[in-house]
Amino acid sequence: MQIYSDSELENLLNDTESDRIERKGSFKGDTPKKARQAVCAFANDLPNHKQPGILFIGAEDNGLPSRVPITDELLRSLADMKTDGNILPLPALSVEKRLLKGTEMAVVTVMPSDMPPVKYDGRIWVRTGPRRSIANDQEERILNEKRRQGNLPFDIGVIPVSTILDLSETTFEKEYLPAAFAEDILRNNGRSYEEKLTSCKFIASPTNTTPTLLGLLSIGKNPQIFLPGAYILFLRIDGRELHDPVIDEEEIRGPLVEMLRRTEEKFKAYNRTAIDIVSAPTHTKEVAYPPVAFQQILHNAVLHRAYENTHAPVRVYWFNDRIEINSPGGPYGNVTPENFGRPGITDYRNPNICDVLKTFGFVQAFGRGIATARMAMRKNNNPEPEFDVDQSSVLCVLRGKT
Repeated sequence: MQIYSDSELENLLNDTESDRIERKGSFKGDTPKKARQAVCAFANDLPNHKQPGILFIGAEDNGLPSRVPITDELLRSLADMKTDGNILPLPALSVEKRLLKGTEMAVVTVMPSDMPPVKYDGRIWVRTGPRRSIANDQEERILNEKRRQGNLPFDIGVIPVSTILDLSETTFEKEYLPAAFAEDILRNNGRSYEEKLTSCKFIASPTNTTPTLLGLLSIGKNPQIFLPGAYILFLRIDGRELHDPVIDEEEIRGPLVEMLRRTEEKFKAYNRTAIDIVSAPTHTKEVAYPPVAFQQILHNAVLHRAYENTHAPVRVYWFNDRIEINSPGGPYGNVTPENFGRPGITDYRNPNICDVLKTFGFVQAFGRGIATARMAMRKNNNPEPEFDVDQSSVLCVLRGKT
């Protein structure tokens, strides 16, 4: 992440014509919405500056300080723009409190994305000069071309042996697009089927319609033909050891949404509800495992797993005293076995799968799954989740009530 000196930032503040800066006097009213539009536009970098965009909070349109207090709460609100899931794919940005022109300002530095187009609230925002607007068809094509020239993550690499016929047009048109884009954008959309698939990163380009891994996992008719390890293996074991009798076994296949929904149905079927009519004045229901904890760990396992160089599935083994969820592929990027699970330490092996899971409603915000699971387990009087992390896998153990 590029960090500018105070003098460089003051020069940008004084440049009223730059399309790399935006100034806001405060972070109230409709500013949070406009700030996210600006972050989205900077990430798309339509002019191809290949330099960060800067959002100043505490500066008037003429660059002079507005002298709004720069509090910790404000800085946290600005940082939330990165992980609240409204801007997809997740932007790379930093938030700082800086002393500029003799007063404090908040400075948000946004790096150009290597995976455009980036959307905010289902719309692709771009900036040319002082103009910030929704991308038109030609601008969107330019952004798609920029992506194909970049060093792409594995989840949007093409799967050469597949074809566009391996994708479900019905799922794409009827389920994915209405969830991914605003209604007015879809209503005025004159793009071809191939152009729309390209915009969503499901194929390489309108002229090279080879599906990506993301496309096959999201809307593929039978993705495991091409990705044999991309499934969930569910076992219900009547005992506490692997050699005990198996009373239910299923290889749960299909696209991401189908796999997750069917696995959660399995969870509901076995997560018995007990009704307590003794210890409280009114009847209370108790479950062996809090659903939100299981969901968060399962979603993380599918989201963060390695899809490259492995045919191992995500394994969900349900014993009489615990549930074990094993995800192939160890921690990635900034996350290590030593700092795994610490608040604020996140990285994404599959950033575009993040986009899809958020679009389909399986992720509400990013970087909070483990913390949410821990809280849910405590509230349900279960032991906290246990993690065994190495370079090849991440194992989470959810233990039943003692």
